[in-house]
This record gives sequence, C-alpha cells and structure tokens, in this order.
Amino acid sequence: MKTFINILLVTPDDEYRSWFDESDIVHKVESVFLGGKVELHRLSDPSQLITRPPQLLLLHQDATDRSFDQRLAAVSRRWPDVPIVGLLAAQQGCVEELVNGVPGELSDFLLCPLDARELALRIRRLLASGDRRTARDAGRPQRVRIDSLVGESSIFQAQVAKIPLFADVDATVLLQGETGTGKEVFARAIHYSSARKDHAFIPINCAALPDQLFENELFGHSKGAYTSAASEQGGLVLEAEGGTLFLDEVDALNPYAQAKLLRFVQYREYRPLGCSRTKVANVRIIAACNHDLRQAVAGRQFREDLFHRLNVLSLVVPPLRDRVEDIPLLAGRFLQRFRRPDGHGPRLLSEEAVQKLLTHAWPGNVRELESTLQRAVVMCGATTIQAQDIECSGETLQNLRLDGSLREAKTSATMDVERAYLVKTLVTFRGNVTHAAKAAGKERRSFQRLLRKYEIDREVFQSAPDGLAQDCPPPFRTPFDGLA
Repeated sequence: MKTFINILLVTPDDEYRSWFDESDIVHKVESVFLGGKVELHRLSDPSQLITRPPQLLLLHQDATDRSFDQRLAAVSRRWPDVPIVGLLAAQQGCVEELVNGVPGELSDFLLCPLDARELALRIRRLLASGDRRTARDAGRPQRVRIDSLVGESSIFQAQVAKIPLFADVDATVLLQGETGTGKEVFARAIHYSSARKDHAFIPINCAALPDQLFENELFGHSKGAYTSAASEQGGLVLEAEGGTLFLDEVDALNPYAQAKLLRFVQYREYRPLGCSRTKVANVRIIAACNHDLRQAVAGRQFREDLFHRLNVLSLVVPPLRDRVEDIPLLAGRFLQRFRRPDGHGPRLLSEEAVQKLLTHAWPGNVRELESTLQRAVVMCGATTIQAQDIECSGETLQNLRLDGSLREAKTSATMDVERAYLVKTLVTFRGNVTHAAKAAGKERRSFQRLLRKYEIDREVFQSAPDGLAQDCPPPFRTPFDGLA
C-alpha cells in the first residue's frame, strides 16, 4: 500500500527559492519512503485555511528576524501535535549565535542552503518516531499540552485537561485563582482552542472601569445619548462579536454594574445608551476573580444570581506553591525567552539557584517568578545564574502558614520541607528514583510512597531543561529524615 505524506511549507515570501527547491524535496522524500506519494503545499501566513491537516511542518525564515518566534508560536498553537522542522537561513558568521538560540518548539532544524537528502532522512526519522510513540502510548492517559501553559504537576494538569472540554461548548466559564497564577492565559487557551479562535478575544479589567462609565464602555452608546456623544460608538461587546469577552476581576464590580451585567450574561441581550432597541450579542463570556466568589456572595458583596450565571463551568488555577515541581520547567521557559539587547544572556541555573527558587513561597505566583528571572538575567554577567543573582523577597515555604496551634504549624512546615526536598532530589537526579532515594538515605519503596503522598510524578523531571539538573551529582551531605 502506497504511503501518502502531507507536508506543509510555511514561508513568509518567495526568497526561499534561493535556498532550496520544492520539487527536489518532494523527490528526495519519496525516495526514502520507497516510492511513497508526497504532497507539499506552501503557505505564507500560518492562519490561512487549508483543506487537509499536515503530517509535518517545514518552517522557513531568517532566524535572526524578530518575527520568527511569533510565527513559530502561531504554527505550534494551530498544529500542536505536528512535528516542526526549521529551515533556518543564517548569514555567514551568525551560525554559532543561531544554534544557541534555536527555540525548543522545533522538533529538528537544518541550516540553509538546504541538503534535500539530509532533510528527507530527518523527515523519515520524525515520522517513524511519531508512529512508535503512538503505539507505545496507546491506552495511557495523555497529558494535555498547550504551548502557553507550562506545567506537568498533577494538580495543574487536572485543570489543563478541562480546556478541550470547555472549548467544545459555548457555556460561560468562571476562572478562580490567586493573582499571578495565569487566569488570562487559561482564558486565552480556551478561546484559541474553540471554534471562535478566528475572532477577537477582548479582555476587560473590571476593576479599572469607572462606575459611571461601565455601561458605556461595555455596551456603547448612540448619537446624542448624552451631551458629549457626538456620534454613535460601539462598546467592547460589539468589538468581541463572534469571539470571547474576558471579564477579569469581575468581583470588583459594584452592585449597579452587577445588575447591568445580569441579563447580558443570561441572554446575551444588551441595550446601548440612548438606544431604544435591544441587541443580541454573539459572544462567549469568560470571567475571572482573585477571590472565592462564594465567600463574596455569603458576605453580600456579590449578587448570588449573577454568581450562578457565571459559574456554569468552573476552573480553579492552582497557586505556584502547590505545584513546586513545575518551577524548573517554568524557569527554563523564561530563560529561553529573556535576552539582553545584545542578544546574549545567561541560559542556565545552578543547582543552588534552583533550590532557592523551589523554597520560595511565591506569593505573586508565576508572574513573580517571571519578573524575578528577568531581573536575574539583566543583573547576571555570567552564563549561569547563581543563587546570589536571584532576589526573592518575602517568605519561604518553610515559614508559611504558621498560624493556628503548634501541632498544625509543625505539620505544615514538615510537609513543606518534605515536598521541597523531594522535588530537589528529583530535579538533581533527573527523575531517577533509585539515585534520589539513595541520596535521601531512604529505601526506594519508602521514597516512592512519599512521591505518591505528594502526588509528584517522577517522569516530569526526566525531561528537565538543560542546565537545571546534573547527570550524576554526589549524594547530599545530610540524609533525608522525613516521615514516609
């Protein structure tokens, strides 16, 4: 049976013809697949419509172009499960800088001018490894991977797994979580995974809207509605038509604004100021708040009927301190993103720096971690960030939650230390339980019981970013004496 391979070439202009020939690529790929039929299509814009999804993507662009990362992100977001091969054009003398800065989203890459035979062999390897991975993972629960959401902890993945389910329907979603946890990132993930992804995503900070302007900003007004209304103006609802309206900090709305929002959330009906006719909006509503809205309802600070209209689908974004094992992954992603104006900057974290990140409380959550690492990149003059280069203000995990009885404080502190130590050992030994248990001075079975107790998946640490772990470091000086 003849093999059909659908390959999509994404390139911004026709200059690619000076680097390689499409027909030559097709011929070489067909030869390594023993006469298989290859279809190669070309797009200039990743958002263009295509009739068939590709099996492999070729992304061609000058890697020194600042728009490369944006195009790569757009391609990864649209085809998250399709391998991407970068065909990177680089001027002479820029090869070393290019290789050091190749994004991790690429499955493989080649430098132009292109050797079509080498590309064909790499395509065969990628497609074959994809088939083996599918067979090996059949029947296993798969982690949901969305490019903008970084984390492999079970508590985080449980919430990420809801995104495809929420994206398939148009029901209202309520996102709850502390400040800086990434509620808007979740909202955007839901929108861009849904059928509304080709329309606008309009975020509204409800706390920043003046009380007297809420209705006008949201619904708009007709000409002559008030003294300075010289012309008709559509509101944010009209701007989001066909897409998603994201109401951030919805708990900050005053009672008047809550009453105006009530009918709109239920029926999508609204009336612009000064207009005699009611309009119906085709928008999806996603709301977010930093506090538990049930408590706000109990304290009569938020309308109960509006809460029930918003809380059709619910998602709670966990704080960073509850998913400590995700910190090395997030740190690796941020270090890939942050560069100095000269294009250089530290790309690694020392073991002591990782330990400092793991033991900090992160009251500002992911946003605080991001700003902390960005500051460290600016201040650090070496290629590796050391512990002294990281400025963490506030408490650490060891001195959190010390209110209540002495027994409660002791239990809380012990659990924090245990969890931080387990994460540190797994980061250090890249998920090798045998080595980690030996370094901790515990039997392998007891160490595994601790991992199950704190719902820590060792497989997460087997693919730790480069620079965040060592191959086989010496055992720690002090054996771990926590309780199993």
